[in-house]
Amino acid sequence: MGRLWLRYRLRWKRREIIWRAIRAGRALVPLVDRTSQITPGAILAFATIRNEAARLPEFLDHYRRLGVDHFLIVDNDSDDGSLQMLRDQPDLSLWRAGGSYRAARFGMDWLGALLLRHGRGHWCVTVDADELLIYPDWDRRDLKMLTAHLDQRGIPGMGALMLDLYPQGPLDQPEAAEDAPLTSRLQWFDAEPYRSTAISPKRNRWVQGGVRERIFFAETPDRAPTLNKLPLIRWNWRYAYVNSTHSALPPALNDLYDGPGKLQLSGVLLHGKFLPDIVRRSQEELVRRQHFSDPDAYRVYHQHLTEAPTFWYPRSVRYEGWRQLLDLQLMGSGDWLDETP
Repeated sequence: MGRLWLRYRLRWKRREIIWRAIRAGRALVPLVDRTSQITPGAILAFATIRNEAARLPEFLDHYRRLGVDHFLIVDNDSDDGSLQMLRDQPDLSLWRAGGSYRAARFGMDWLGALLLRHGRGHWCVTVDADELLIYPDWDRRDLKMLTAHLDQRGIPGMGALMLDLYPQGPLDQPEAAEDAPLTSRLQWFDAEPYRSTAISPKRNRWVQGGVRERIFFAETPDRAPTLNKLPLIRWNWRYAYVNSTHSALPPALNDLYDGPGKLQLSGVLLHGKFLPDIVRRSQEELVRRQHFSDPDAYRVYHQHLTEAPTFWYPRSVRYEGWRQLLDLQLMGSGDWLDETP
């Protein structure tokens, strides 16, 4: 009886999230709608952005290189030129959403509406503008090849570790030109430790560790940020992201990723949060209070970031590429690398 009750509760939770998305979709204002260009089999990318003009060129170039056919972007009141830049992209549709990013479940209600309208039956990449998805052999085999591999095995998605990159010096000091690749501007990361816990009843994983735990949560590691995501899913109208893209329903989707050190095929989201503008963004977040469900609990975190600390320490590892991450067991390959490209 207990198991049936849990299944019933999770079904209603999923329906509640879907209805939230439907309601949120009514408030989206289309600015440029090119969704008529979307063809069967197209790979789609979804993101919510705010003031990301500095990151958007590399973001768009990276995902085009991966094989994304169309971008569906929600802008939450940007005032830095992001809107004009996005309007000019021929493979992109754009909506405006006013109001609270936090009240919209950190933008997921808005993206849920677009996934329902346009994502059904498509392979969908759902990411933030500061996240660049990579996976084993990504520089030779694009998402069309990867998703064909997953389709052949009946696997509906792929998980990833969000890997925080950081500079060697203070966070506010640039170490390469603004138009340099992310991995030239932020060359370092923490290779360990990471730990994964399965949480009932959704079976969602909770991966924690890395540099943010080392710097900010060494005394309270259970409060460290969640680092696992499910950025690539063949979308079905019955699916719903629950907590950003960290977890999803139905629960079977959460079994797609079990954390670092596993053999299953997985990727890494190279996370560009700690570019020099993080100091200004953290000062703004102290006022806006939009990026955590309990902003007061993370006030010290953002306050520390405004002081431009140095994250580098003797055990920091310089980023070299996907083979390095595979050797460090921060991503897995399954039988993907056994195939001849």
